[in-house]
Amino acid sequence: MIIGLGSDMVDIRRIERVIGKHGDRFLERIFTPLERAKAAKRTERIRVATYAKRFAAKEAASKALGTGFRAGVFWRDLGVVNLSSGAPAMRMTGGAAARLAAITPPGHAAQVALTMTDEYPYAQAMVVITAVKLP
Repeated sequence: MIIGLGSDMVDIRRIERVIGKHGDRFLERIFTPLERAKAAKRTERIRVATYAKRFAAKEAASKALGTGFRAGVFWRDLGVVNLSSGAPAMRMTGGAAARLAAITPPGHAAQVALTMTDEYPYAQAMVVITAVKLP
């Protein structure tokens, strides 16, 4: 059963302006060390799009949790990681993990699906949280 759904779209140029204005202060406030390391490996041409997709993913996940960035859910509680297949996944820690546990019905396990895309000048992400009955 679906227990949360969130979607977000961001203008890559907006993220570029914010990074230009606030630099590392913005990056360290919003992105996990793993996300920053992933973006640092990208060419300059796609680095900002990498950040923009992850920004949209965090927004989408906060909407799927039903809280936005309040009620103890912070930006770095939501981290985009890649599975061994290369597929993106959302790792929730702190307040986001607590909220995920709170919305997951007893006797169920939560699964978080994430998809991201970009087509300049936009980046988009969608998160679907499902509850799967435990055996």
